[in-house]
Amino acid sequence: MSHLERDTRQCIVDTAERFFRDIGYQKTTVADIAKALRMSPANVYRFFDSKKSINEAVAERYMGEMEAAVTAIAREKRSAAERLRDILITNNRINSLRYLDHHKVHEMVAAAMEESWEVVQAHIGRYDGILRGVVAEGIASGEFRPMDPQVATACVRFAMTPFCHPMLISQCLSLPGPSIEAMVDFILAGLGYSRAKVSHAEA
Repeated sequence: MSHLERDTRQCIVDTAERFFRDIGYQKTTVADIAKALRMSPANVYRFFDSKKSINEAVAERYMGEMEAAVTAIAREKRSAAERLRDILITNNRINSLRYLDHHKVHEMVAAAMEESWEVVQAHIGRYDGILRGVVAEGIASGEFRPMDPQVATACVRFAMTPFCHPMLISQCLSLPGPSIEAMVDFILAGLGYSRAKVSHAEA
């Protein structure tokens, strides 16, 4: 793909994201996107074969940005517990800023989950890989108790679902429940982490 083609594809995704956010996924047409770019719909279809595939590109961008942020944290030279805490809180912060009270964005996400589940599933797999790496390091270092890192990772992700799922963040705010900080503390305790234990080991 040439530089010009990459730029054109990027412009299509940028424009589609704006339309999906402002008027909603269902109301947006490929013709709307093409008109905004002063292109023909046929030209848009040279890059994306459907509105669904454009939405997949927007969703992949959103998910990729979050993955990049938590990957950077995972690679830091700090304790596994500190990194896991920051990863979970960063995921919540990014998704809250992006999806909280943005109902048109919810529509786009719902479409991606219904029509392009394989894209969402691939993201979950990559995110789990990031979490699993940090959890495994914590187990190896003695910060966390011995356990299966894959099972532990699945439990961590499921526990955090109300704080990170795009469709649930706003709904769960109105329900009684723990703060994000309290939930992360609970997860770390479930993994066997104890500040006192770590301080004693370092001493």
